[in-house]
Amino acid sequence: MALFGNNSKEVNTPTPVAPVGENQNPYTTSASTMNVIGKGTTVTGDIETSSDIRIDGKLDGNLFCKARVTLGQGAILDGNLNASHAELAGEVNGKVEVKEMLTLKSSSTIHGDINTGKLVIEAGAKFNGSCKMGAVSKEVSLNGTAGLKQVSVN
Repeated sequence: MALFGNNSKEVNTPTPVAPVGENQNPYTTSASTMNVIGKGTTVTGDIETSSDIRIDGKLDGNLFCKARVTLGQGAILDGNLNASHAELAGEVNGKVEVKEMLTLKSSSTIHGDINTGKLVIEAGAKFNGSCKMGAVSKEVSLNGTAGLKQVSVN
């Protein structure tokens, strides 16, 4: 393919960076995975993931994340949040437990208690509930919990 005077006949195609598993994209450009719930999308049920997740839509359920959670502006989480790190710009209606650092952006609204290791609050952020800082009491898992519907995202 000749582009801008390049006479090369090579076609640039992505090459796999890791062996392909059943649920793995063979053309992933980085070792980490980012799960995304896009704007205009509603997910009903609990989500448990060990990878980063970004929510720009709505989640009606609990979110358990062993990595970073990003809640975009306008996003809604109707349920509890448990994560290692979280940056929230949307609305949470439930308890928020973050093992490391929780960042509340200026557009965020939290209706529930907060338990976190470290807290950053931008001017304009709102939360209604109690706040405890220091070590988070325990890591919550859906495994072995009766009565909860589970949606696994890997």
